[in-house]
Amino acid sequence: MTTFDSIPLDLNAAPVDAPAFREPFGALSFYIQRASTGERAALARLQPDALQPHQLAALARVLLAAGLAPEQWHADTWPRWALIAHGMALAGHNDKQLLGKQLANAGVSESRVTKLLTSRGDAFIQLVPRVLRLMASKGIAPNWRELGELVLKESSALPSSQAKAEAIRLQIAGPYFSALARAVAKATV
Repeated sequence: MTTFDSIPLDLNAAPVDAPAFREPFGALSFYIQRASTGERAALARLQPDALQPHQLAALARVLLAAGLAPEQWHADTWPRWALIAHGMALAGHNDKQLLGKQLANAGVSESRVTKLLTSRGDAFIQLVPRVLRLMASKGIAPNWRELGELVLKESSALPSSQAKAEAIRLQIAGPYFSALARAVAKATV
């Protein structure tokens, strides 16, 4: 059986040991961390832009367990959440530090961060897993409150979402470049 070990049969009921979440990223991370090895592997192998039926099943189970309602989503919403679940399965989630600082601590190069922050559409979707694998190799889990919001807003056709995506990019860039500048200043002292 490929279901979550700690998730009850009634996916609408929260497990007894599940904390209350105010946002979907923490809830999704909670359930991915507690997923069976097979479910996590299926999520880590997701192809967000070309979901296969078995991948879609694993994704739907974790989304429902996290309290999201994918049955009401538009077709373009599925790949965005697939990328988020895929990324969480690859690298985890840590909302205790800003994403920009996490990128700097992981040693992600300035050129790669610049590409991440300036890419759009397919280029962005292809770059995110690469950056996540690099972060995971350094033992640093990204802040999905920032990165997840960027993924959700990045390819939206709504002008308000595009403006929000640009604001998120700046929120990521500031701490990243500040951390780099502090590292350079520290190295020259």
